Amino acid sequence: MELPLNPPVEPMLAKSVARIPTGEQMTYEPKWDGFRCIVFRDGDEVELASRGGKMMTRYFPEVVEQARRQLPERCAVDGELVVIRRDGPDGQPRLDFELLAQRIHPAASRVRLLAESTPADFVAFDLLAIDDEVLLDRPYPQRRARLEAALAGVRPPVHVTPVTTDVDTARRWFDIFEGAGLDGLIAKPADLPYEPGKRLMFKVKHARTADVVVAGFRWHKSGPVVGSLLLGLYDQSGTLHHVGVCASFTMARRAELLEELGPYRDVGDEHPWAHGDHERGQRIPGGVSRWTGGKNLEWEPLRPELVLEVGYDAMEGDRFRHTAQFVRWRPDRDPRSCGYDQLERPVRFDVDQVLRGDPVPTTEPT
Repeated sequence: MELPLNPPVEPMLAKSVARIPTGEQMTYEPKWDGFRCIVFRDGDEVELASRGGKMMTRYFPEVVEQARRQLPERCAVDGELVVIRRDGPDGQPRLDFELLAQRIHPAASRVRLLAESTPADFVAFDLLAIDDEVLLDRPYPQRRARLEAALAGVRPPVHVTPVTTDVDTARRWFDIFEGAGLDGLIAKPADLPYEPGKRLMFKVKHARTADVVVAGFRWHKSGPVVGSLLLGLYDQSGTLHHVGVCASFTMARRAELLEELGPYRDVGDEHPWAHGDHERGQRIPGGVSRWTGGKNLEWEPLRPELVLEVGYDAMEGDRFRHTAQFVRWRPDRDPRSCGYDQLERPVRFDVDQVLRGDPVPTTEPT
C-alpha cells in the first residue's frame, strides 16, 4: 500500500461536553454507535484500521469488498462501522452494537457466516487523503466538501453521514435519533484541521439516572478489593435481571466498598441469580467467555437488599450500554421498587431515515 497517508493513523477524537456547543459555522452530525474505522484503499488493497493501530480487515470482508466497489481508487476515509438490525420486535430498523461486537471472532468460518448474516455498513464522515493529496491541514468544511464530491455516487451499505450547521436542527437530532440507536451528537468547529489522536471535536451524549439493586460484585485484578458492582433491575414478573456494572472507583474507595458490602455477603442458596430462570429469559452474570478475551468474570453474590442510584447514558436492549456511574446509595428505596418501568425509553425512529438524511419531523415519531 503506497498512499500519501498510510496506516497506522490514530483517528481524531472528541471530548465530552454537557451541552450542545454553539459557534459560528459549527457543524453537527449524529454520533454513530459502532466501531471507529479509517478505511485505506490503494487499488485492490484495502485496510480497515481501528484506534490504537488495530486492524479489523479480516473481520469485515463485506466492507472490504464495498470499499473496492464504491470508494475512490486511492483514499483514506474516516468513518464508523455499524450493524443495522432489521428484525427487531417493533419492526423498526436500528443500530445494534451487540451484533456488531459479535463480528470480532477468531474463526474464519464464523467470520464468513457473520459477514452474510449480520453485514456491516460503513458511514463516512471525513476525508483524510485522496489520490496523492493529504487533507489533514485543511479546515473541516473543505474536507467535508471534498468528501461529498468523492463519495457522491455511493449507495448503501456505504453512506455519508448527514450534517447541519443549524443548532435547532442539531437539538432535534439529539432528541429523536437515539430512538434509531444513535449515541448523541458530534460538533466540529469550522476551522478544525484533522489532528490524529487529539480530542478537538466535541461530543454530547444522553445522561440519565436509575435506582438499581446491587446483587453481587467482582474482585479487582490487583487484590482483595472490589473491582465492580453487579447491578440488577426487576421486570414485571418479579424476576431480577443483571443489567450492567459500576466500576470506576479509586483504590481507597474499592477497599471501603468491601467493608460496606460485608454484611450482605452471607447469601446462602436463595440468591436470585444462583441458577437463572431460562424460561423467563433471565439475564445473569457470566464467567469467562470468548468475547472477554479470557478475562475472568466470576463474581461474588450479595443479598439483593442494597439500592444504588447510578448514572447511565443509554440502554442496549434490556441492559446498560456502557458502564454505569456511582451516584449515591439509596437506603430509602425498597429494592423491589427498582424496575425497568423507571427507565426513560427513547421514541422509536428509523435509522434508514437518518442515513438518507431525510428531513427532521416536526412532531414526535410514533
